Amino acid sequence: MNIEECMSFINSYTKSGGRITDLSRAADLMERIGDPQKRLRFVHIAGTNGKGSTLEYIANALQLSGYKTGKFTSPFILRYNDRIRINDDEIDEESLCSIAEFVKERVGDMAYSQFEITMAIALLWYEREKCDIVVLETGIGGLLDCTNVIPPPLISVITSISLDHTALLGETVEEIAVHKAGIIKSGSAVVLSEDNPDSVREIVRNTAEKVGAELIPCEPCPPDADGGLFSPFMYRGIKLTPAMAGIHQKYNAQTAITACIYLRSKGFEISDSAIIKSVETTQVRARVQYIDGEPPVIVDGGHNPAGVAMLSLMLMYLSTRGKKIYTVMGMVDSKDYIECVKKISSLSDKLFAVDGFAPNAVPSETIADIASFRTEVEAGTLEECAEKAKALALENNGIAVICGSLYLASQYLNENR
Repeated sequence: MNIEECMSFINSYTKSGGRITDLSRAADLMERIGDPQKRLRFVHIAGTNGKGSTLEYIANALQLSGYKTGKFTSPFILRYNDRIRINDDEIDEESLCSIAEFVKERVGDMAYSQFEITMAIALLWYEREKCDIVVLETGIGGLLDCTNVIPPPLISVITSISLDHTALLGETVEEIAVHKAGIIKSGSAVVLSEDNPDSVREIVRNTAEKVGAELIPCEPCPPDADGGLFSPFMYRGIKLTPAMAGIHQKYNAQTAITACIYLRSKGFEISDSAIIKSVETTQVRARVQYIDGEPPVIVDGGHNPAGVAMLSLMLMYLSTRGKKIYTVMGMVDSKDYIECVKKISSLSDKLFAVDGFAPNAVPSETIADIASFRTEVEAGTLEECAEKAKALALENNGIAVICGSLYLASQYLNENR
């Protein structure tokens, strides 16, 4: 199987596959390929926002401590391979093709999802490469997410929970929290991000008690006096400054540190210096990604109200420091694009509306209409609008912002490597 045949096989599956009500389909897939998950050790991460950043903090601390660490994330940002990694290396094409062929020979005509097939390939690769540990990110939810077929992980991690995928997970934060808490397993442990409301804390606490899992509390960290672009914070007496922008990063980092400290009790020798270096050097593409330059550019794929709220706080901070904000924005119609556009446009000195980056992209004219009540608006292609936004930012001591959808962020980053 060559790479074209491999990607044709993977892309022959739909994003969701057939409707599911339990994990039997994912369990069947694992059995067909030899149950690699039973011979691996995991950190399992669920949440609405912050999963990717928290995963990277934990995985990089493990890697810096000498452990061969599998990283499974979604969606991919630059290309398919970047969602399946060991340490800093993406799965190579030869391995991807050979494992995909192995999977293809065993799956039959079952209506699996593309995510399930991707997970199968990833777990087989991690097993073949003898990973010491795998940090595994859920796709949607947790309870019925295919990653939940793994045995009890070393620790489950639940990041910030808010409204997203409401058609599948529920109309309230509490309903969604029930799904996320579904990754908590008997005989394991769980850590919950501190930036969750009390109602979510109660659901996670009750679930942990019910299944017999240990709830590991995060040590509260006082806010930095200024906050700032990179939100320094104190944790266990040490001042840390995340390499990723945004005040929310202190919560992601705090959650990751707590998980790493717990992993020490499971035999992992994770040094303080590795944890500190991970927090202060880890960067994740398209998560309030700050690209220094003339002008500076922020690329963010936050696509739900909570994610946009985090970006909004960053833009407000920059505005109060005299920065003009020139935004290129596009969204898909499966998200709450109206409120998101309203929020970002109200903070932008000019907004450029784009589409064409995804089959279900909201028409640029629609985004322009919503934004026009709050700021000056122009519509065009991503390439045209990005150049105009950067030119204005350079001329007016400003910053260019590319945001609204991970698909949009991915296309911009691919075109500006």
